[in-house]
Amino acid sequence: MTLAVRVPEELSARVPVEQRRPGLDRDGVRMLVSRGAEVAHHAFRELPGLLRAGDLLVVNTSPTLAAAVDGRIGDARVVVHFSTRGDDGRWAVELREPDGRGTTRARAGAPAGTQVRLPGGMRLVLEEPLSARSGRLWWTRVSGGQEDGAAPGGLDPAGEPAGGLEPAGGERADPVPGLLRQYGRPIRYAYTERDQPLSVYQTVFALPRADGSGSAEMPSAARPFTARVVTELVSRGVQFAPITLHTGVASAEAHEPPYPERFAVPETSARLIDAARAAGGRVVAVGTTAVRAVESAADAEGRVRARAGWTDLVVTPERGVRVVDGLLTGLHEPEASHLLMLRAVAGRTAVERGYEAALEHRYLWHEFGDVHLLLR
Repeated sequence: MTLAVRVPEELSARVPVEQRRPGLDRDGVRMLVSRGAEVAHHAFRELPGLLRAGDLLVVNTSPTLAAAVDGRIGDARVVVHFSTRGDDGRWAVELREPDGRGTTRARAGAPAGTQVRLPGGMRLVLEEPLSARSGRLWWTRVSGGQEDGAAPGGLDPAGEPAGGLEPAGGERADPVPGLLRQYGRPIRYAYTERDQPLSVYQTVFALPRADGSGSAEMPSAARPFTARVVTELVSRGVQFAPITLHTGVASAEAHEPPYPERFAVPETSARLIDAARAAGGRVVAVGTTAVRAVESAADAEGRVRARAGWTDLVVTPERGVRVVDGLLTGLHEPEASHLLMLRAVAGRTAVERGYEAALEHRYLWHEFGDVHLLLR
């Protein structure tokens, strides 16, 4: 599904709201609320008043990684976007070209066996495409570093001194988490104004993982939540069910269906969701990642069970949703897989009227923009 709309460039949120409007916190964004053909306009901080005691919010606890690292192929500069770590220790990555403005542009494919020099004496080798559908993402192996003989005092791919990685416990088998901590920066696209610290991309629900796992790009629907909003929600009897889904890269130029992503729905959250539904509460997913995780853990009758692994689920109107009654999401480019999920949750009318209203009232798009609450 696509919408016949064009998002004007000036509606891209180029910096977070707290930088656009000093004095506001993250919860200062606007929130469009859609129920069928009805559309209402709110501030996000009003969310507690729109939910009821007994409702439950499903939130993604995946932290955002500093997943963009500079590299070189021969004399050519590239930017490596680390997307997903596989069960075999390989990483799925996307290679992009620097555009001279601090962001990147799509890069023509490279053959299998291509080597990319990374900071700290590391090397990345392209092994095979992640999927036959697209050569955009590749399975790769990363090796090297000072412990493999890279001399300290050399130059990294950006021409800066390379002191080698500082290995931490358990990272010799997988050097990428240390690489990202020491040399990485958050992935950003050309609609943003400047680089931001990693803290800007972490949500209030993010939980750092000891193994260094996380999301290549921020689960951004949760970004407007603050401790103040969470406290008020809890005081009003709204519950939270944490899940994890580590998101991969979603480059602005490509709108493929989502690739398989690692997720986990813990036993406690599965019970909370089932209990809320049994008591007549609404289950509202915070972000499309939360929908994908919960629906992947639901059986045909809508019962949620603890589950962990990989999901390649694409939620469509034909498949429908078995668990969620609502969705809080950002405003994104009108591309197929995202809007199909919205339609599955709230119906075609709510999606179409919502996007029309967002354009008419000049809501802001993308991860630093406004949000859209869709309720049945």
